[in-house]
Amino acid sequence: MSPFVGGSSSRRFFRGESPADSQKDMLEIPLPPWEERTDEPIETKRARLLYESRKRGMLENCILLSLFAKENLHQMTERQLNLYDRLINEPSNDWDIYYWATAPRTDTVAPGFDLPLPRYIRVHRRHRWCHHTEAKPAPEIFENDVMAMLRDFAKNKNKERRLRAPDLEYLFEKPS
Repeated sequence: MSPFVGGSSSRRFFRGESPADSQKDMLEIPLPPWEERTDEPIETKRARLLYESRKRGMLENCILLSLFAKENLHQMTERQLNLYDRLINEPSNDWDIYYWATAPRTDTVAPGFDLPLPRYIRVHRRHRWCHHTEAKPAPEIFENDVMAMLRDFAKNKNKERRLRAPDLEYLFEKPS
């Protein structure tokens, strides 16, 4: 069995609706461990990663990862494709991926404030940042150039409207 992220097993949990929080209604669904595909042709890998970037199971990652894939997959090296494959397929929780990509850096200071960012987040719970306080930091194995590219993309510096996954027509356009 391959090593797993953050000291937890590769499992997803489903919780039914229950008035009491006894956790007796928790179902444990084991996931197969992620395995790197070493003999996969690079164009097949790009096509698979494009599909897997679009079909995430949660809208936030479908949008973020599919737009990132559209913009970056075609120019990634084989090493970067392998890192991206691991990033989107090894963690068992898609919310972790989303928070790793979108959470503000904790070693900076909030704009206009002298408080370090984590303290600022805890103090101002009503602001849009508050959901990041629960996020775990990305494991060291995912801190690489692909994660840096994804974080930079998630900042949306050009203020693009990112409301849905891109159409697939661009796949059939001839390169210029």
